Amino acid sequence: MGTVVTLDLYNDAAPSTSTLAPIIEEALGVLHRADDMFSTWKDESCVSRIRRGELSPDDAPADVKTVLEECREARIISQGWFDPWAMPGGVDPTGMVKGWAAQQSLDVLRRANVAGALVNAAGDIASFGGPREGEPFRIGVADPANPRRLACVVETPGAIATSGTYERGEHLIDPHSRIPTTRAASATVVGPELGLADALATALVVGGPQALTMFKELTGYEGLVITNDGTFQMTPRFPLVEKLATSHE
Repeated sequence: MGTVVTLDLYNDAAPSTSTLAPIIEEALGVLHRADDMFSTWKDESCVSRIRRGELSPDDAPADVKTVLEECREARIISQGWFDPWAMPGGVDPTGMVKGWAAQQSLDVLRRANVAGALVNAAGDIASFGGPREGEPFRIGVADPANPRRLACVVETPGAIATSGTYERGEHLIDPHSRIPTTRAASATVVGPELGLADALATALVVGGPQALTMFKELTGYEGLVITNDGTFQMTPRFPLVEKLATSHE
């Protein structure tokens, strides 16, 4: 996956180190195994071998099959704006698998008996609970015109993913034209599960405001687009807490 992931746990009382340490190790192990299977930067990963035609998806490990099936579902939900099979060099589930792996790691942390936890995969966050009992997490979304400041604050229902080109440049491919294209400065998706939120955020920044229609029949997920002129366009129930700097200010 080629990225940095951090784990943050919150609790009023400090849990036992002897109890917490093996759970954290297991959660980290989930991330390392996902990197070994899915990284396009590793020549012997399952995905790299599938892309070279050395491994059939039918013969891949169960987790690879699961992610590819979830990618197919996301392709349908996103109206084709997310399509790992349209990427250069062969199938590339990177747009979903980072969020999927973070979600799997978070599921391990649920056994830690803490008030809340965050698994932050390069800004895409899976969470449960909150910083204190009964208080949800609030997450800042970077201003795409100036990532050192915030564009807004969002109350996350569990997962929040943001996609844009302000950190990595033009790396997102329009599946329809198969060339690097985005129609928004950034896009943020919230929902109950980070794998799908990650995929939909990628789809939304490529498709732009017109792609917000994908949320009409989708329960539990909401989207926000920040356009190139700094305008906010969002679904009716997007949990915006506070609007701060915008890209035209």
